[in-house]
Amino acid sequence: MLSFVAQRLIKAVIVLLAIVVLNFFLIRAAPGDPATVMAGEAGATDELFVAQLREKFGLDRPMHEQLFFYVKGIVTFDLGFSFRQQMPVSKLILDRLPATLLLTGTAFLISLGMGVLLGGMAARRAGRWTDTLITTFSMVFYATPLFWVSLMGILLFSVTLEWLPSFGYETVGAGYTGLRHVTDVAAHLVLPASALGLFFMATYTRMTRASMLEVSRLDFVKTARAKGLGDRVIQRRHVLRNALLPVVTLAGLQAGTLVGGAVLTETVFAWPGIGRLMYDALIQRDYNLLLGVFVVSSAMVLAFNLITDLIYRLVDPRIEMNT
Repeated sequence: MLSFVAQRLIKAVIVLLAIVVLNFFLIRAAPGDPATVMAGEAGATDELFVAQLREKFGLDRPMHEQLFFYVKGIVTFDLGFSFRQQMPVSKLILDRLPATLLLTGTAFLISLGMGVLLGGMAARRAGRWTDTLITTFSMVFYATPLFWVSLMGILLFSVTLEWLPSFGYETVGAGYTGLRHVTDVAAHLVLPASALGLFFMATYTRMTRASMLEVSRLDFVKTARAKGLGDRVIQRRHVLRNALLPVVTLAGLQAGTLVGGAVLTETVFAWPGIGRLMYDALIQRDYNLLLGVFVVSSAMVLAFNLITDLIYRLVDPRIEMNT
């Protein structure tokens, strides 16, 4: 186990460095640069002023030299300095990361829990009206754009019914503490987490249903029925456990993409996470901040993939930890 984890960590570091280099050149290939944007916002069009900004932020150096210093900083866990926010990139990301982890973690639990539950119900009642209802329900949310679900949720539950707050992380100026603060944040979390989770829930529902139907036709399930085991025991111990393997694979792959989906969700609901931070950095051409968010997001995806491989062993002990 330790050897497997160590080798996977080494591979993850190599992949992460390759992603850093690729993102560095892709961002530099985009039109415009921070110096031009900042000069335009300041109302200055003087070439000398733009040149001074480029020199100040090191943008006048050769590309390979900029890359060397940036990768050197990454290796020493220094994500650089945001010339737009005038703060270290690591501090900006750490301030926003808890909000994103709270949002994406809650959305992931909602999507996976409801997806497996509904998929299992649909598989046990295949061909009946319950199966049709669950399948239609999941397909509607899968085909509906995320931003539309978010806006309709705000319109229904915030504007019309006035049950939930429509934006933000907490009530501005309320100064809640303790349990009151927790319930306030939870109320603000309901709409964005539900909107983000419903899309992925539809995927898990379909995957669980299809996988359980396939496993239920295998010989060992027929043998279990022949031995006289109850249907609930067969579904829980034999069918569901084996059907979860492809679901775990999909969940591991999509866990990292939740951060990407959070960009749109955080923008619609004004949720102060790194998704919103990444969007602002892109508009402002804040290279260091944008690259820092990419590095953290990529590291999260690689971490989720490693966790997925370890969960495989728990779901199915027959799987060996081979490289």
